[in-house]
Amino acid sequence: MADIKDPENTIVMETTKGKVVIQLLPDVAPGHVARIKELAREEFYDGIVFHRVIDGFMAQTGDPTGTGMGGSDKPDLKAEFSNTVHERGTCSMARSQNPNSANSQFFICFDKAPWLDRQYSAWGQVIEGMDAIDQIKRGEPVSNPDSIVSMRVAADVA
Repeated sequence: MADIKDPENTIVMETTKGKVVIQLLPDVAPGHVARIKELAREEFYDGIVFHRVIDGFMAQTGDPTGTGMGGSDKPDLKAEFSNTVHERGTCSMARSQNPNSANSQFFICFDKAPWLDRQYSAWGQVIEGMDAIDQIKRGEPVSNPDSIVSMRVAADVA
């Protein structure tokens, strides 16, 4: 596994395609990092599918309904836009047209997506396992989609 320097700010996500390790960015998006950790600790993401996966762009997940319209029962988050660039492995929150509507859905970029910079709240960077993300089934919606088996804060993993 990747050399985890800060287990409290690292996510270990098991997917149906393999393990993914995400370095959280609490200095960039503290509210979003807190929400991701809170939901991971509640096992909210376990079993949730990658419902929207666009080749060359991103893989989106985090909706318990699997439709792209759902979220957690927690209040939506205030936007935390930053100068963090959306590039391969960037983890960022999905939202509606309202900038302050992010809740539990997020996406992982397959490639550079500069049109998202300063428009979406980036909260993490994949540091291991992009090969697993690359294998996720594509589609909008995805038929027989891949899913998150488990998603945990590294500090909580024995």
